[in-house]
Amino acid sequence: MAKEISRRDVLRGSAAAVVGLTIGQAAAASPQPTKAPNGRLRFGIIGCGGKGWSGMAAASEHGDIVALADIDAQNRTKAMLEHPRAAAFDDYRNLFEAMKGKLDAVVISTPDHHHSIVSSLAMHQGLHCYTEKPLCRTIWEVRQLMRIAKETGVATQMGNHSTASTAMRKTAAVIKRGDYGAVKEVHLWTDRAKGWWPQGVERPKPSKAPKTVDFDLWLGPRPTRPYAEGYHPFSWRGWWDFGTGSLGDMGCHIFNMPFMALDLRDPLAITAKTSGHNRDSYPEWVEVHYEFGPHNGRPALDVFWYDGGHRPPASLASDFTYGGNGVIVVCEKATIYSPDESNTKFMLQGGGTIPDIKVDESPGHMAEFARAALGGPPAVSNFPNYAGPLTETVLLGNLAIWADGPRVEWDAKRMSVKGKPEYDALIRPKFNPGFGV
Repeated sequence: MAKEISRRDVLRGSAAAVVGLTIGQAAAASPQPTKAPNGRLRFGIIGCGGKGWSGMAAASEHGDIVALADIDAQNRTKAMLEHPRAAAFDDYRNLFEAMKGKLDAVVISTPDHHHSIVSSLAMHQGLHCYTEKPLCRTIWEVRQLMRIAKETGVATQMGNHSTASTAMRKTAAVIKRGDYGAVKEVHLWTDRAKGWWPQGVERPKPSKAPKTVDFDLWLGPRPTRPYAEGYHPFSWRGWWDFGTGSLGDMGCHIFNMPFMALDLRDPLAITAKTSGHNRDSYPEWVEVHYEFGPHNGRPALDVFWYDGGHRPPASLASDFTYGGNGVIVVCEKATIYSPDESNTKFMLQGGGTIPDIKVDESPGHMAEFARAALGGPPAVSNFPNYAGPLTETVLLGNLAIWADGPRVEWDAKRMSVKGKPEYDALIRPKFNPGFGV
């Protein structure tokens, strides 16, 4: 049974000390499927606000919440009121040390710059790992989580919920089997960041951190900077040090169906034009062009991404009024349109219906993860086979955004931009002592 703790403990975090802990020190485990009593898993929730709250609610349908971690005491307090028997921590490293042998799985909903560190810690302890999208902030981190997931054999899943959509799976399958001929172009867009969080801006003026927030822990692996309003919560997405911008935030949703249909991995090159940026805050808007070569029988094709209010040409799908987010897949014989990021509704230019074919249906996104943790089939959006490659493709666009004009040629095997070592720091980050993968 997880220990009960006082309100004072909730506000201060666990007293357990972890000094100089480096992620990945433990030998890789080879766990057996979890044999949980009554099929209920013991969950740790890391990041309790925002998506962490909804992730906690979903996890509680399949298990018991026995541990919580958040650098914000307000988030911890709220979560403790919901799950008063859970142990609570300000530092997730303390959680992993104190809860060894008392957890089966974790749900990770921290800012992007902590994703790989927490996920690595969990998997090296043999814990099944559900991590919010995007899987990581950088491509090297993605590759490491794919490797660790394979080595440990734990169940994994990224939080791109539309992967569980039957409509999305059917549409992807129809495209994949060639009902509409070869795909010529894919166009994807989002209304982020305008109206959601600021991008293309200067750093906010330093201010005093709220008493409930441990900003040093929040910074964690990233370079020190003063606290300011506009980092925690939510707006961190617009900063290169912490988030992945509009493309990273929404791409794992909006790329999802075309990625499933066309296996959009390892583009040959990427080019971007932007509103201009200071390489501290992401641009106010971008347009990104991915060039994909032939792959597994699929011919070469181009993929275009737009954000910050930019849209594809209206002539591509003239039957439809483009919303804030969407997908257009231009095939030889048809154009398929999806009106939002949820990937649950797909329509054909000129009318008609997409064939109703049989696909494996998901029991639900979190249920798919829980089933895998209990010995069932892997979740579709598992780290090694799906979530990792999808996230890498999305993040490659950010290399082109950083370049802001020059064509970026990608060498997937060497994990580098051809002839451009200056991109290496964007591909593989440096971590502060006590943090790593």
